[in-house]
Amino acid sequence: MESTSPTSNFQDNINTLAFDIFGTVIDLAGSLIPPAESFLRQCGSDLSGAEFWQDWRARQRIEQYQDNLLLLGHSGYLETCRRSFVYCLKLRGVEFTDDAVDDFMHVYRGLRPYPDAVAGLRELGERYSLVALSNGEEWFLQHLAENNIRVPFNEIISVESVGAFKPHPAVYRKAAQTLGVSPGEIMMVAAHSFDILGARACGFRGAYVNRYGLPTEENFFQPDLEVADFHELSKVLLA
Repeated sequence: MESTSPTSNFQDNINTLAFDIFGTVIDLAGSLIPPAESFLRQCGSDLSGAEFWQDWRARQRIEQYQDNLLLLGHSGYLETCRRSFVYCLKLRGVEFTDDAVDDFMHVYRGLRPYPDAVAGLRELGERYSLVALSNGEEWFLQHLAENNIRVPFNEIISVESVGAFKPHPAVYRKAAQTLGVSPGEIMMVAAHSFDILGARACGFRGAYVNRYGLPTEENFFQPDLEVADFHELSKVLLA
């Protein structure tokens, strides 16, 4: 994929990179498909983990959007993952027990990062302040940063601080306030175009790490950069 490059003035204004974690830094599919398939087999289902993942991942977003739309607050990233997991088991007619689901959810503690993300974060940390800006619970993000990603973020900000999931505008505005920098000095880095949309609408710059070959939103607020992975991101931002 050919990356776009910012102008020198644009790049000079950025001092902070805010990273989405789940799906951008963390390899959710690679971490969750194998144990999900094992779970399905234990429940007597021949559904593949990859097929189940497509339903499950899409449902997670619906659960989070429903919380935002119904003003239910931040019920917890892990809780929305659990709810969507149960919904998809029912959707696919898989018989299960609540205890089995509770046991399965422990796999989230072992989520693995993309190797290119780890390498890119280390390189980018030489020039920029690195911030984790995520839908995850703060304790969970701390766990992943310290034990799985193993890259020192300058700040970890959970959407718990505003009680809403991304892309609610309060998330990005609160992040800028917490960091004490103007929105235009922050670049949101995400593999999900809706996250870039929310950040750009609040004055952030946006870098779309298009890992999944998906189009951006049909909206005025487009990413400033589009790259295939963190290697390309580092090449552009450290040029």
